[in-house]
Amino acid sequence: MTTTATTATTTPRQPALFIPHGAGPCFFMDWNPADAWDRTAAWLRGIPASLPARPKAILLVTAHWLAPQPSMSSAAQPGMLFDYYGFPPHTYELQYPAPGAPALAERVSGLLAGAGFAPVQDGARGYDHGTFIPLKVAFPDADIPVLQLSLLRSLDAAEHIRLGQALAPLRDEGVLIVGSGMSYHNMRGYGDPRSTAIGAEFDRWLGETVALPAPERNARLADWASASGPAGRLSHPPRAEEHLLPLHVVAGAAGDAVGAKVFTDRVMAVDISAFRFD
Repeated sequence: MTTTATTATTTPRQPALFIPHGAGPCFFMDWNPADAWDRTAAWLRGIPASLPARPKAILLVTAHWLAPQPSMSSAAQPGMLFDYYGFPPHTYELQYPAPGAPALAERVSGLLAGAGFAPVQDGARGYDHGTFIPLKVAFPDADIPVLQLSLLRSLDAAEHIRLGQALAPLRDEGVLIVGSGMSYHNMRGYGDPRSTAIGAEFDRWLGETVALPAPERNARLADWASASGPAGRLSHPPRAEEHLLPLHVVAGAAGDAVGAKVFTDRVMAVDISAFRFD
């Protein structure tokens, strides 16, 4: 009897990442102190080598796009959106010519519609700095298709977890899901030594929370403003939590995977961290 062996080709599951994207175009300009963002930049540059395979595409959830319904930049070649102000002239000449991902936009639209959302494809929106600044550091060749996804204007934490849950199948399709924000984002707190203990406490809470089993983790994140104690709201003031919510999308997309804090640094007197779910 003759048997024929067949080899199945599988796509390695991509992690889901929450990354700090820095302050404006901070990685591409002089800063004071000069080394303020060096460790964050070095960590971002190390992301590709940490992945199980080269991503087929990157789905990036940006803190700098709020919309009534989840919206995505569906152009084949998105332009640039310089949505920062008062920085050196050369930072408005930065380019990130990564191709868009129209086919992925269709796939994401189907997943979100199936979860009860009313997704919108936006063929005019370019890459904002929550997208092109960290990706220019992490993936400088700009040769991986990128789909930029908005947050919900409601800022409803539980809805962002649910949004992420709808996206979870993409991780098994070679798509790297990245939430781009900041784990601390009280603009008045940066550079103030009085914020150091506050930021450290919230950072500790986030690290503890992402490492919990998914049901408990998601419940805590959905109620983050209360569950984290005073440090949560002092780190992300009311109606300004858009830099935290990409983490909620990533946690939802993680499914049952347990998260871990994979990077932290103290910048301008406060702790900023990155989290990964495998």
